[in-house]
Amino acid sequence: MAEFTSYEPGTPCWVDLGSPDLDASRAFYGTLFGWEAQVSPDPAAGGYTILTLRGRAVAGLGPLFGEGQRPSWSTYVRVADADATAEAVRAAGGSVLAPPMDVFDMGRMAVFGDSGGAAVSVWQPGTFAGAELANEPGSFSWNELDTRDLAAARAFYPAVFGWTLDEAAQAGPMEYYTWQVAGRPVAGMMPMPPTVPADTPSLWLAYFAVADTDAALARITELGGATLTGPVDIPAGRFAVVAGPHGEAFAIIAQ
Repeated sequence: MAEFTSYEPGTPCWVDLGSPDLDASRAFYGTLFGWEAQVSPDPAAGGYTILTLRGRAVAGLGPLFGEGQRPSWSTYVRVADADATAEAVRAAGGSVLAPPMDVFDMGRMAVFGDSGGAAVSVWQPGTFAGAELANEPGSFSWNELDTRDLAAARAFYPAVFGWTLDEAAQAGPMEYYTWQVAGRPVAGMMPMPPTVPADTPSLWLAYFAVADTDAALARITELGGATLTGPVDIPAGRFAVVAGPHGEAFAIIAQ
């Protein structure tokens, strides 16, 4: 069991899904991961849902807000000051897609586009620190940037989050890098695989831990999802990239 009450700045601390059908997404992920849904009663929250496992928050679910917005999982990086981070993003050649805003008393968030086009969110905690469970089956366990511009990412993330890149983390034939904070791995990065459709932009991919990758893949298919890549055995475990019922990509891994 991996329980969290706080996260260090620069660490991914939360993931949430933007969905065109909240009821369908609640049903899919609830059945797949055993999540229960706590829907905000406040109309201003737009049906935002905290998804829980054994009563602990593991992920979020909300509606799509922008016209043309793709259903997708978002990665949130814990920051000390969302407004200062917005200025750092602009200075590093990124864009502010959703400016810093208060989420009731829970915290302050913003959504940015990195200099290579990938969307990444940030969280400045108030009463809510982020995921209360992580790194165990039914919770997120890793976050990875799949980018079409490695050079841009190499410059952007150190400038914005203070990350350093572990060049020695590569193993095997696949080009792969690990982002670190104070010598501790916090996220991954790799070039966008050539098998991904050309119109797919750079993106952050959320990984969820499962007990059995092959069993989870079978369940995903039964529930209306799809397998995009794998399953493949890698040093970290057996993983696959999949799509949820609205085409949103995420990864599963049994470690």
